Parts: sequence; C-alpha cells; structure tokens
Amino acid sequence: MSPLLSVSNLRVGFGRNPEANPIVRGVSFDLEAGETLAIVGESGSGKSVTALSINRLVDFGGGRIVGGSIRLKRADNSVLDLTTVGEAQLTKIRGAEIGMIFQEPMTSLNPVLTIGTQIEESFRLHRGLTGGQAKAAAKDALDRVRIPDAARRLTYCPNQLSGGMLQRVMIATALACNPRLLIADEPTTALDVTVQAQIMALLAELKRETGMSMIFITHDIGLVAGIADKVMVMQAGEAVEQGELNQILDNPTHPYTQHLLHSVPHFAAGRAARTDFQRDEAPAKPALKVDGLTVRFPVSGSFLRRPTGAVHAVEEVGFDLMPGETLAIVGESGSGKSTTARAILGLVKSTRGTFTTHGGKAADRTSAVQMVFQNPYASLNPRLRIDSILAEPVIAAGGRLSAGTRERMVMLLKRVGLPENALERYPHEFSGGQRQRLCIARALMLNPSVLVLDEAVSALDVSVQAQVLNLLVELQREYGLAYLFISHDMAVVERIAHRIAVLYAGQIVEIGDAASILSQPKHSYTRRLISAVPTVARRKEIFALDTRQVPSLVRPLGFEPAAPEWRRFAPDHIALAEA
Repeated sequence: MSPLLSVSNLRVGFGRNPEANPIVRGVSFDLEAGETLAIVGESGSGKSVTALSINRLVDFGGGRIVGGSIRLKRADNSVLDLTTVGEAQLTKIRGAEIGMIFQEPMTSLNPVLTIGTQIEESFRLHRGLTGGQAKAAAKDALDRVRIPDAARRLTYCPNQLSGGMLQRVMIATALACNPRLLIADEPTTALDVTVQAQIMALLAELKRETGMSMIFITHDIGLVAGIADKVMVMQAGEAVEQGELNQILDNPTHPYTQHLLHSVPHFAAGRAARTDFQRDEAPAKPALKVDGLTVRFPVSGSFLRRPTGAVHAVEEVGFDLMPGETLAIVGESGSGKSTTARAILGLVKSTRGTFTTHGGKAADRTSAVQMVFQNPYASLNPRLRIDSILAEPVIAAGGRLSAGTRERMVMLLKRVGLPENALERYPHEFSGGQRQRLCIARALMLNPSVLVLDEAVSALDVSVQAQVLNLLVELQREYGLAYLFISHDMAVVERIAHRIAVLYAGQIVEIGDAASILSQPKHSYTRRLISAVPTVARRKEIFALDTRQVPSLVRPLGFEPAAPEWRRFAPDHIALAEA
C-alpha cells in the first residue's frame, strides 16, 4: 500500500534563478493515512515553504519547485504527482482534498467581506450549499471552534475580531470540507491554552472520524508531544532529523534538535516561578495602581443606530503593581487582557476607574507607562531609521532632541545587545528578535516605571524568546521596572511572573502569587486553564472536546453586575467565589 503523501528529494527556490540557491534542499518524507507528522524548526528553516509546496501555493509567492516529487494518493487510489499537474486540477484539490490553515489570519481573510460570507464560500464551493443552508453551516462551524455569539459574529468584518478569534475563523473554514490531508501552519500560535486545547480536540476528533492525515507545523514542542506520530526537524532548508515521536523527544541525536528541546520553556506547575521579589519587602508606593477599571462598548440597534446595550469588555478590574515586580495577566482570547492594557495606556477610553502611577495621577501615564507590542514587524515604521524611531516617544511627550537624547539611544541599544551603528539602519535590516529588542529600547527612552508587554515574545522563535525573556529579567533588576505581562503561554508566564491575574469574561477571577496559583489553582476556570497547558511529558494525549460556552459579554442598557465576593486562600492568593 502506498502512503497518502510521499515527498521525495523536494527542492524549492526563489527569485530569477531558483535553481542556484534553493531554500528547501532535498527534503523527503512519507505520510500514511490517519498519521500526523510534526515539522519543527525556527524561522527561516524552510517549514512553511515545504508546506506551501505540497499544494503548490508556493507558486504564488515567487517560489518554484526545482526538483523532486510530491505524490498524493487520491480517494480513488490513483496517485498524482502534484509537481506536474496544472492549475485547474490543483484548484479542485485545494480545500476539498488538501486543507490549509495559515499562521497569520489577518492576511488570509478578506478585510471587506463579513466573516459569514467568507465561511459560507467554502460550503458553497465544495458542498453545494446555498442560502439558509450555507448560513446555518457557517454558524455551526463557528460554534465548533468555540466562538461565543456565533450568529452575531458572522456579521462582523475581520477588523472587529481579536487575533485569536480570527484564527478560529480560519480553522473553521479549513475544516468545513473535511479534507483527507490537513496542513496546519502554526495554527494555534495566536490562541490561549484553553482554546488551543479545543482546537487540538477538534483536529483529533476529525482524525478519528474521517481518518484524516495531518502535517502540523509548530515551534511548540508540548503540542508536538500531544498530537504527533512522527517528527521532522528542519534547519536551513534541510531535514536534519526525523523519526518516531518518542525517539526524537527522548533520544535526539542531532545537535540542533537537542538545542531546540533545551530552549523550549517547559511548564512545571509553579515549581519554576520566580522568587526574586517579595511584596512585603517592596517600597510602600505601587508603580501602578488600577482601581475599578471598567470598559464598555455600545451595541447599536438598527433604528437610528441608538445603543441597545453594551459589551462589558472589562468589569471592575483592580490591582497594585510594585516597582521591580511582574504581574502576568492570563486568560482566553476576548477575556479583556489587551483591552485592560490599552485602557491603562489611554489607547481605549475607560467607562470608569482610576489609574495612579508612582509619579501621581493619570496625566503622568504617558511617560510613566510604556508598551511593547506583540508583533515586532508591525511595531516599527519601515520608512524611518532607528534613530528616528527611538526619538518618537521623546517627541510625543513634548521633549526636545539633544546630545543627551542620542547618548541615551546609544546606551539603550548597547543594553539590549545591539551595536551603535544600528541607529543608521532601517527595521528590515534586523531579525525578529533584534526588532523586539529595538521595541524594548524605544519603550525605555522616557525612563518609564512600568512596561506593558502585550504578548511581547509570542511571535519569536523559542531560542530568541529565551534570550528576550532573560533580557527583560536583567533590565527589571537593573532599573527596578514593573512589568504588566500579557500572555497566553503559561510556560512563559511561569518563567517571568511574580504574580498572576486570571481574567475570564472581562473579570479577574483569581489573583495572587504565581507559584501558589499555578500549583494550587482555586477557581474552576484557572484549573481549566492550567490543565490545558501542553507538556512534553504528556504523549499522544487524547484531547477531550469541551462544549462549555464562553458567556456573552453583551448586556442590556443600564445593567450592572452584582458586587464580586472574594475568598482568600493564602496571604497573597484570592479567588472569586463560585456558585
């Protein structure tokens, strides 16, 4: 019996002379029906180019297959070499026989069409559904990937949804036609652990039901351990090691595989939490105090666009953040993490609540609180040199450029591990990790007391991620910085956080010492969050589909929730009382 997919000596090149310097060099592997192959490696290793070559989408990105074969066994048992077929035949295969989940949903969805229109298209093209049938199927697809208020979300355009929700829309679209082979390129990178677990459960369920095969591209070794049958490790366009899951994870032979496994942060249920800060020994004044933060967005009716209700995005959030301390905010996509951060910075208007920084009231927030965003590629203006980029916060705060300003630029560049001549260069001349270091240097230009880090390491490779986390710890100790660290990666949170606040449906449900919360979670949602964290120790996990719905955050006009009731479990560990 021939395998479902057989890739032999694949070579892929780009540019005017693709044969001269191929990006993928001699990759070979077989994939049986119902089998999952995980392809792991860092940015630039050739993982995504290999995946895009299988369904010939690499042709549209300036690439060309210059050698090798890609043989697909079709439903009628005929074998087709995808490197030789025409575009008309490939169009019928894509989506119906080979599904694809892309890493970046914002560039994969049409920004001017509603989510419903785009999901319905898949059902219309490949299943022949029309009208109400297509709409019902689209709503069911969103329900399956656990998007709340699915019927309402179908009317949204992509810019109205969070990154995590957009990725779920992409996954719903790819799974609509139950393809025999699914290529998933970092499909859960933007998702929090509970939704990630649900997506993995959906994929596992489809595999069991249909015998679907999967190529799963990721840098998360914990996910690899939970879903893969075989692993292929790529470096610089070559497959440097491949074999059965346990063989690769337990006895890696190639130095690069050993390096990757060593770099990955492993979740240890609180045992690896930081202990280099004690609140009872900290200065009396918090670097940032947030009290009763509430953010609501109006929901308009059709008649004269009068508001009929409000989305209660953040509800009565409060905490103290001390100098030298890291408070991590964790929770699902849409739980209010980023809205909380943006309200603190004044980027989103709060309905009510007070903010106090070490220097005084909210007016001082511009210089006292600075932000490092998730995507280092989108955070830096490509048209400006680095010296102009680092000068931006000084100018925005009403300051004047001087010799002292340039001295601070040089000092901060050196501190984040970049040379002085970086000032004369442009963002495209730096790697992702270097760009994030530049973002950190820019945030420190005004000598803030608080840094808000919104998923600041989630876009980085694991080894670069470890370097940036180490840099953040060093800077915190050196300058006494307070960090508000927003993340969906619990292993990273465990490494960086002193305290944790767990957000669910816009409310803090548990807050306190990181080690205490991670080792002894008290709220049911926190327990669910922690149990969903993938680890290398949990092999070939049977993911169970959680059908519980995230409650809708839409409330009628004038609605005010009841005052929360807290229970204390340790001196610095409280949780919301549950019915």
